[in-house]
Amino acid sequence: MVTRSDSSRHGLRRLWTYARQHRPKVVLATSYTTLGKVMDVVPEVLIGVVIDVIVRGQESFMATIFGIDGRWNQLLVLAGINLVVWMLESLFGYLSTLAWRNLSQTLEHEIRTDLYSHVQKLEIGWFDEQRGGGLLSILNDDINQLERFLDVGASLLITLFWNVILVGAVFAASSLLVTALAFIPIPIIVIGSIIYQKRLQPRYSRVRESVAELSSTLTTNLGGISTIKAFHAEDREASRLAGVSNDYRLANQDAIRYSAAFVPLIRMAILAGFTCTLVVGGWLVLNDQMEVGVYSVLVFMTQRLLWPLTSLGETLDQYQRAMASTRRIFGLLDTEPTMVEGSESLDFGEASIEFDAVSFSYNGHAPTLEDFSLSIPAGETHAIVGSTGAGKSTIIKLLLRFYDPDKGHVRIAGVDIRTQRYSSLRKLMGYVSQDVFLFHGSVRENIAYGKPDADEQGIQAAAKSAEAHEFIRELPDGYDTVIGERGQKLSGGQRQRLSLARAIIRDPKILVLDEATSAVDNETEAAIQRSLAQVTKDRTAVVIAHRLSTVRNADKIWVIERGRVVESGTHDALVGAGGLYAALWRVQTGL
Repeated sequence: MVTRSDSSRHGLRRLWTYARQHRPKVVLATSYTTLGKVMDVVPEVLIGVVIDVIVRGQESFMATIFGIDGRWNQLLVLAGINLVVWMLESLFGYLSTLAWRNLSQTLEHEIRTDLYSHVQKLEIGWFDEQRGGGLLSILNDDINQLERFLDVGASLLITLFWNVILVGAVFAASSLLVTALAFIPIPIIVIGSIIYQKRLQPRYSRVRESVAELSSTLTTNLGGISTIKAFHAEDREASRLAGVSNDYRLANQDAIRYSAAFVPLIRMAILAGFTCTLVVGGWLVLNDQMEVGVYSVLVFMTQRLLWPLTSLGETLDQYQRAMASTRRIFGLLDTEPTMVEGSESLDFGEASIEFDAVSFSYNGHAPTLEDFSLSIPAGETHAIVGSTGAGKSTIIKLLLRFYDPDKGHVRIAGVDIRTQRYSSLRKLMGYVSQDVFLFHGSVRENIAYGKPDADEQGIQAAAKSAEAHEFIRELPDGYDTVIGERGQKLSGGQRQRLSLARAIIRDPKILVLDEATSAVDNETEAAIQRSLAQVTKDRTAVVIAHRLSTVRNADKIWVIERGRVVESGTHDALVGAGGLYAALWRVQTGL
């Protein structure tokens, strides 16, 4: 795996690049927010004009500039203007909220689907190094954190920006002296914001890491609840979860301690600016250097200018949380697979299998396979047996190209599988794993997962071949019965047979069975063996087995020990040879 960490370091810049196609929507949403802010400032100006009308009468601004006679007429005109302004402010506020929230929902959807699609392209080896809860935290919680900022925080930042610009323009037009005094707190707030951003960033990174650990622990424990109960470990696991949750709490407290101190400091700066406007502006009015209406506007505007900055702390808090999440999101999105998909898509007429001097180890550990070779002619059924840890399942993983060998080649019909597209390779396979995974849904949907366009006749034929049709008919709703998450409403043997039916319905050229009868009783095993005898005709089959009775009729049996082939031959020949296979046979049969 390769992760381009540098590309995800600047979260906001990366998000802007990612959302390139939505930039017109961002511009439109920003325009609505800006127009709404313009309308929000106008009522404060109107207050000053109203006071000017009442105090000065026919010498007021309305009378001298617009020629409106009479205080009452002037007030009626101002009331009409105020009505229009408030209606426009409400309209632009609605449009701004609608635009930002729709944009945030769209981006949330696109990031989640893109991220999930990307994760599915990473090789199995990458997942071996991850914790499911950590991935779930990024795919869900981190994306939601980003959505919350885009939903509200982005609009607030734009509003604050235009608030300073528009109010500053009104101040500058009224009195440069009062403007300078009123704007004294702003540099303090900006510098304080920069300092707080730098201090908050690592703290919120720790918060995101802590919530990932908490999510991972919860996911693991809920998935293993049966084991926890069986070992009476409820109190132990509750204590462990409390420790992880406490780490998350402490990480949040550390971040909150800094973010909460921001607003009181801003309030002190606001107090200084407001006091300056109140005192200096009042002095100018008393000395006939400023009109009382202008003074009223400036007093109101000081509040309008400075008080919204108290929300800057909360907005920065949202921003830092969102950027911490954004770095994790794009860090995952930038993770590149080390396994390169092939470019060819051959239509294999036959499906012989060859492992040629293959060596493989998991993440640099001791070799699981070493100089391993075997050959399976097309149309034959070959079994691979051996003690636990011999490397049997690894052979299947290499055949399915979940991993690539460190050395050597895996070929199908003489073609190195690394040259093939995954779709071309895996459509050849019908795979039944030892650890059966079924999806929440109906029996019919789970069988048809192997061939989504299968008709009812094909689904039932596959179920019959897997000896599943009879027990399915006895379920409450037959093929429409919902089997629950991971097939929890079925027995182990029933799940195994549905998994087998799912593989059979693909009509694959290669049938791969990894302990396919491990969870069934002897009677069901015998029935499945009879079915497999028919299903594997004219089809290459690879069977991994611990129970040797299931592979007695294989065309050839390969005995694996410590990643190497130590014996091969038919069942009778291997029993007669008196080697490792014969020893395993004697143990299992009690001879």
